[in-house]
Amino acid sequence: MSRIIVVTSGKGGVGKTTTSAAFAMGLAMKGYKTAVIDFDVGLRNLDLIMGCERRVVYDFVNVINGEATLNQALIRDKRRDNLSILPASQTRDKESLTQEGVERVLNELSETFEYIVCDSPAGIERGATLAMYFADDAIVVTNPEVSSVRDSDRMLGILASKSRRAEQGLEPIKEYLLLTRYSPERVRLGEMLSVADVQDILSLHLLGVIPESKSVLSASNSGTPVTLDEKSDAGQAYRDVVRRYLGERVPHRFVEEEKKGLFSRLFGG
Repeated sequence: MSRIIVVTSGKGGVGKTTTSAAFAMGLAMKGYKTAVIDFDVGLRNLDLIMGCERRVVYDFVNVINGEATLNQALIRDKRRDNLSILPASQTRDKESLTQEGVERVLNELSETFEYIVCDSPAGIERGATLAMYFADDAIVVTNPEVSSVRDSDRMLGILASKSRRAEQGLEPIKEYLLLTRYSPERVRLGEMLSVADVQDILSLHLLGVIPESKSVLSASNSGTPVTLDEKSDAGQAYRDVVRRYLGERVPHRFVEEEKKGLFSRLFGG
């Protein structure tokens, strides 16, 4: 039985697609057969971050409309053959996604894949609500600033009330908090909320803290999920996230400001 994971947020630009790509790659690196779907119809980005934009022939909407088979639309990752990408359409509108069509595609994917990661658009438009509706788990991505956290709080209400699990009276969607673009130094200066502040507001299990890092942008621009960058803090943090999700006990890193040594303090390093 496959597990459907939605990566969601109330606000755009918090790192959902980066997280979807990194998380799906991380699961594949752990040996799990994984599919990642772009639900953002009209604003396709997942294929860019996964580095497969030139290989897109058919898309999610083509499959829903019966214009292509799922096998024709799925793109197998060249770095991990147990990871596949289902891109969104750039030319259709969001109404092209139907609940029946999405359910049919997810059911077919469930026959082959152990994990299905749904990269949701921001907010509560159709693509976002459908990505959330069928989820078993939700990774709520937020930045440590008030408006982002407030919007994420609104998404938690939707996850709790408008999912298939809620409608059928099943066990609720398991919700996780992922804090992105975090800087302990800026927290100390009062420029952003602390991990504790965000947890107090959202009351979610903390899956991980992704530090502010130039490597995230570099990875996205090169079409490489940042999980593959073993040297970067962000890459290590996303690997930790996957391990925690899979049940390992992994201490949180990149939460506290690094203490400078005597040499650094003397010479301003």
